[in-house]
Order: sequence, then structure tokens, then C-alpha cells
Amino acid sequence: QVEHPVTEMITGIDLVQAMIRIAGGEPLDIDQDDISVSGHAIECRINAEDPANDFRPWPGTIEALQIPEGDGIRFDAMLYEGYTVPPFYDSLLGKLIVHSSDRGACLMKLSEALKGLGITGLPTTIPLHVQLAEDPEVIAGRTHTRFLEQWLNR
Repeated sequence: QVEHPVTEMITGIDLVQAMIRIAGGEPLDIDQDDISVSGHAIECRINAEDPANDFRPWPGTIEALQIPEGDGIRFDAMLYEGYTVPPFYDSLLGKLIVHSSDRGACLMKLSEALKGLGITGLPTTIPLHVQLAEDPEVIAGRTHTRFLEQWLNR
């Protein structure tokens, strides 16, 4: 599951740990009835791309890095200051995942966490995600599969 952190945040179950244990021959230690969902989670894929330039990938060096912390905030990445983003692979820098009691609270937490995520030295999709998290149509849940293309053309 590519976006497994969202499931982990709302269930409290470490899916990767469970898969490693199963691969090692251990039995699954939970039943379906043991799983419950709590709250809402959202994930943003943070890329080294320039949204203003057709999302062109942007290799370069991470000059400074500030990662937000707090309850319900998770940043999965292997970044560090001085890391060089190569031009040969996917432009994914990391995944910011937030969890809160409901969708509205989650979007507010997401906006604040994105504003606290500082990656300098190259353009990223962080500003785009902030705008989306604060957009009235997104907040109201009036989105669809073609929403982003239409939103970008405003």
C-alpha cells in the first residue's frame, strides 16, 4: 500500500512492522475485529518540483531543512541538510502525514504543518499544498478527480 501511513495514523497499527514479522514467519497478531478507525488523516507527497513550471522536477541541494513536530504529525523522508536531489529518479522528497479528530481539524493541522516544513535550496510543492489545504472548495469537500487541473487554471 503506497499510502500506508494514512492507514497507520487512523488505526494505530504499524503495517510495515506487521509485514516484516509475517515475512519472518510470525503469525499476524491481530484480527479484523481488533481494528478500529479513529479520526481523519491526510498525506501530502512533497516533491522537488516547480508547480509554476508544469511541475518540472528540480534536482539540487537541500540547503536548510526544518521538520514540523507534534502530536498527529509525521514526516517520512531521508532528507538532511546538504543532501543532493539527483536528476535521475522520482522527485519525491518525503511524505507529510497529519492526523486529527475530523477532516476540518486535519486540514487546519495540515496547513500549519506544511508552513512549518522548511526545505530550501530548490523549489518544492509545499506552497501548492498549503494553498490547497486552505482552499474553500477543498475545505468544503467539493473536489473530484479533475479538480486539480481546473484549480491550477484559475
